[in-house]
Amino acid sequence: MSSTQSLPRWSQQSWMDFAVCVGQTHLFFPAPGEREPARRSREAAARSLCGSCPVQDACAEYARRHLEHGFWGNESEDERVLAGYAPAHPVGASRLRRAARKAAQHVASTDAA
Repeated sequence: MSSTQSLPRWSQQSWMDFAVCVGQTHLFFPAPGEREPARRSREAAARSLCGSCPVQDACAEYARRHLEHGFWGNESEDERVLAGYAPAHPVGASRLRRAARKAAQHVASTDAA
């Protein structure tokens, strides 16, 4: 399967039966109007679940291929955007621009070292 082909939609993924996040969608998708401190806290809780998940890689691959919103496979939406997997309408575009600037600064400081 080439990297540009889509996988079947999320409801058809057998790996989801083994995900530790089942029933925890509130940790993986923001509430309307979610602010930065709440997002950081929610994503930290999501990351702690993902860290012990046996299907983390399959989840991340699915999210990247389908340009999903939310937190998937131990990756935030921001992290996927910075890796080149932006959804059609990223949530929090100004936050993403700040994240891109920070990533560029980090790369520049690493290159200078």
